[in-house]
Amino acid sequence: MSKCALILGITGQDGSYLAELLLGKGYEVHGLIRKSATGNTKNIEHILDDVTLHPGDLADVPSLYRIIGEVKPQEIYNEADQDHAGWSYKLVDYASDITGGAPGRILEIIRQLDPGIRYFQPLTSNMFGQATECPQNEETTLMPQSPYACAKVYAFMLTRYYRQVHNIFASTAIFFNHESPRRTEAYVSRKITKAAARISLGLQDKLNLGDTSAEIDFGYAKEYMEAAWNILQLDSPDDFIIGTGEAHSVQEFVNEAFNIVSLTSDDHVEIDPSLFRPGKTSTLIADYSKAKEAFGYEPKIKFKELAKIMVEHDLEQEGASVARAQ
Repeated sequence: MSKCALILGITGQDGSYLAELLLGKGYEVHGLIRKSATGNTKNIEHILDDVTLHPGDLADVPSLYRIIGEVKPQEIYNEADQDHAGWSYKLVDYASDITGGAPGRILEIIRQLDPGIRYFQPLTSNMFGQATECPQNEETTLMPQSPYACAKVYAFMLTRYYRQVHNIFASTAIFFNHESPRRTEAYVSRKITKAAARISLGLQDKLNLGDTSAEIDFGYAKEYMEAAWNILQLDSPDDFIIGTGEAHSVQEFVNEAFNIVSLTSDDHVEIDPSLFRPGKTSTLIADYSKAKEAFGYEPKIKFKELAKIMVEHDLEQEGASVARAQ
């Protein structure tokens, strides 16, 4: 008998990769889809016939209760939240509720309906903020520098609370930056790779960026979803760091992306001070040794190959758009 999983946020970057992974493992896959996300199913168009979608919203408790009660999943992956640190500065209440409060709603429903459900909560390295040590591990002090990161800390503590007090199998992964061609342009990585592709094709002249000195641990989202699944298959619930253990500046990412299309970034990139964030974090680098020991986690796709995957995808996509327009 196949396992049944419910993915909240199935249409996003992480949720769509996770859905593909679970289908490949023979799961019956269900997903929550918000009204504002209908029509935005491009990441799962190729698997729509293989998954079951349910209308709902993390802000609407009755819909969550109904979906979990109907689906009766063995595993729930909460890949839905307000997941952009930059946006959270202007959406403080929304970030607090959806990113921080919703995990508590889901876990309370699990406690009431079926405490045997295994729950996965993704977190962010942004929780470390002004980090006291580098690299960071599962015991590093949390010092968030954005409403988004603060909300994730709340989600972290709620998940631990339900695990420790109510004995729910509730695990977390503190994901460092994870990118892919499915990233939206609201994220700097995709903004860079798409601009490099468009500029090389003569479709765009300039790219405006904020602080390019920030150093980031860039990983591949698809691999991080494999880690999420592995975490829920362990004998006991726990918290894990997932990253690559390497840091590269945004400027390095810019240079690499433009090198791939045989351009010099200095000729096309302009720094816009209005894009700088008010709260700056320390250099965040993952110490993933605990995950490596627990289930053999080891990142395969790293910085240069990740940039290549993303730029080549955007070249193909933008080139196809040009061809259709001609």
